[in-house]
Amino acid sequence: MQARVYTPAMQGTGQFDGGKIKEQKPIGFSGEGSVIKRVGPLFYWAWATSSSEAMIGLHPHEGFEIMTYVVAGNAFHGDTLGTKSTVGAGGAQVMQTGSGVSHQEKLSADSELFQIWFEPELTEAVRRKPTYRQYEHEDFPQESHAAGYSVKTIMGTGAPIQLVADIEMWDVEVNSGAQYRHQVPAGYTLTALAIRGQGTWGESGASKPPVPFQHKDFILAAAESETVIEMTNPGEEIMRLILIKVPTTVSYPLYPKR
Repeated sequence: MQARVYTPAMQGTGQFDGGKIKEQKPIGFSGEGSVIKRVGPLFYWAWATSSSEAMIGLHPHEGFEIMTYVVAGNAFHGDTLGTKSTVGAGGAQVMQTGSGVSHQEKLSADSELFQIWFEPELTEAVRRKPTYRQYEHEDFPQESHAAGYSVKTIMGTGAPIQLVADIEMWDVEVNSGAQYRHQVPAGYTLTALAIRGQGTWGESGASKPPVPFQHKDFILAAAESETVIEMTNPGEEIMRLILIKVPTTVSYPLYPKR
């Protein structure tokens, strides 16, 4: 397994509401500067921050499964299904946009969140009725380990979010001097965004030394055989990673993206 590290300069950027919302995009749209255009069914990943209250006006979506995961502050969601919803830190908003829905968003001051798009088989997805669901921080399984790390499962075993696309997702914090190990099955790619701290990423039992990464780096590695990834925090600050595991390839055609 060859880990690749993409610095912020290799990621895309974007902004909304006159620059009030600023985005770093590990996976962006065409023309936004992202080296990575997609990873399997992981189609788009934006990391948004806003120091003041800001809005994104009503706009349409179709087919994709879209999740907003709030790190800090609050996110408001309103849509043409009649939804009016606000989720705070640690919560998530999930749209399965199906045959089509329009929504608007409002971020509180001092907010930080991710909006991530996943691609099911689109010719089937657009026949489904669109849905919206929200989840609070307490709804997700959370474990703290004596070895010095904690894991929150956002999608996967025991988590409440159920998508059509084959996705698992975790919010992981690793204390200074500690290590977190994550198993990746053959045929899957593990992606990671370092939202706090820095560390190293290596394959258990490999002869190659682990790869260092810094705050804001995007890391991905495709497993050809079952692999255990070791993420170590040599620094003094807590290391926090958002991990998403997806199939490296899928059995259905994917939306063309340039």
